[in-house]
Amino acid sequence: MSAGLVLLGIVVLLALRVPIAFAILGPSLAYMLLTDQSTGLSLRTATQEINSFPLLAIPLFILVGVAANHTGIADRIFGFAQVLLGRLRGSLGYVNIGVSVGFSWVSGTALADVAGMGKMLVPAMTDRGYPRRFALGLTAASSLISPIMPPSIPAIVYASVAAVSTAALFAAAVVPAFLVAAGLALAVHLWARKQPHLAGERATAGEVRTAVVRVLGPLGAPLILLGGILSGLFTPTEAAAVGAAYVLGLGLLYRRLDPRTLWRILVETATTTASIAIVLAASGLLGWILARERVPQDIASFLLALTDSPIVFLLLVNLVLILLGTVLEPVAALMIAVPVLLPVAAQFGVDPVHFGIIVIVNLMIGLLTPPIGGVLFVLGSATRSPMHEVFRGTAPFLVPLLLILVLLTFVPDLVLFLPRYLGL
Repeated sequence: MSAGLVLLGIVVLLALRVPIAFAILGPSLAYMLLTDQSTGLSLRTATQEINSFPLLAIPLFILVGVAANHTGIADRIFGFAQVLLGRLRGSLGYVNIGVSVGFSWVSGTALADVAGMGKMLVPAMTDRGYPRRFALGLTAASSLISPIMPPSIPAIVYASVAAVSTAALFAAAVVPAFLVAAGLALAVHLWARKQPHLAGERATAGEVRTAVVRVLGPLGAPLILLGGILSGLFTPTEAAAVGAAYVLGLGLLYRRLDPRTLWRILVETATTTASIAIVLAASGLLGWILARERVPQDIASFLLALTDSPIVFLLLVNLVLILLGTVLEPVAALMIAVPVLLPVAAQFGVDPVHFGIIVIVNLMIGLLTPPIGGVLFVLGSATRSPMHEVFRGTAPFLVPLLLILVLLTFVPDLVLFLPRYLGL
């Protein structure tokens, strides 16, 4: 049984709507059986992929994000953004982006962001006269800031697979995340110029003071998480543990954390972690099969014979990753694509940290595109909107996202400036 048949089996199972982990695991186990590999080797290969200290940060960062959603931290960030940006025309569009930026410092996944923010932001915008499709599309697009801005779960997975510094990758992601926010803000500005009825209101001095006081506690979370990591005081895993304790402590302080809420937080964290872990394990087994069949070497030989230009190579990588992101969950896509493409990128002289940001941004854009489109499904469920309506609202925002992707691809200094400045 060849690797081609394994990949074909995965594609067929995905088309039949089999969950991604089992779509990968089924053909992979069939390959192991038909090539006389032992069951013990299959289990050991799969479990070794998740037996990693850096990956321990994933459940802890998930806990931070889930706790922030359940303990009122998201509401405080929303109130602060509304006071800060409320006087602008189309103000709730900017507030939507600002909330995503603020929440991204404590949440490493787009799905956690859009699940929590969608229930709050979409009704708030439609009640103020914003078109529903615009509210849905902007909420979906701005949720991509969370998995790009550190602490980023895709960045932790990439760093583990590619054996690069998580701190360097976190630092490299800061500018791209702000560029995504700026690109979406420009799109809102161009749209709002034709919406005179959406003029904003200036907050009073009392409202500003109240909002600032309410957001001081949540602002401590990014200072602990990123300050500790980038200063070298904490490893990412240790920072995640400290951040989780801090956010839960805020929940107690705000009297929003009772035993029932804590149980819901732990169950949601465990469920999300388990779904990621089984995808990582299945993808690890598939990666072993691809390596055994020399697929990375074959692809490298093909690309090197096709072109000797790093620009053409990166264009091809972007095309492949965007297509991959439309049909695979990002963690699975990372686990499959990085071991194959990273060695080729190294031969073209592409920095692995720069390449990591390219991969992550590509796969995050895939969250906004059918047929998988995880963000579309979650937002549709949270707001009781059909998927086609969410996608039609999201489609215009793909333009600035793709332009930023091109900018990040061909201007590597935008990505590498901060890690170099910090000596990471």
